[in-house]
Amino acid sequence: MDNGCTPHLLVAVDGHTRVPMAYVKNDEIVLNVNYTATKDLLIDNEAISFSARFGGVSQSLYVPMHAVKGIFARENGQGMFFELEDGSLFADKNKSADGEASSSEDKNVIKNKKPTLTIVK
Repeated sequence: MDNGCTPHLLVAVDGHTRVPMAYVKNDEIVLNVNYTATKDLLIDNEAISFSARFGGVSQSLYVPMHAVKGIFARENGQGMFFELEDGSLFADKNKSADGEASSSEDKNVIKNKKPTLTIVK
């Protein structure tokens, strides 16, 4: 926004994502998260939630962080895109038969950790 661009989120829609299904195509939706398009925008480590108008009707949206495929500028398409992890499969394959995670699997967990944004001054 500081550069005059409009931020958009690319979201993979699943059972945990609450978005207007009429606007979902190929299990994805692109959301404008500009301050003029959202109300009560809340971004934390778990999810992004806000209210927005679709077809003139205000709706509450909830996007878990695991569903965010990318954030980019509408004007030039530049941004960051992420590989998705299936949370349920990811958790199950890290367990051995006795319920403990093995050390080689622990390394995979660290390697496959979700991307995070960090403020650099």
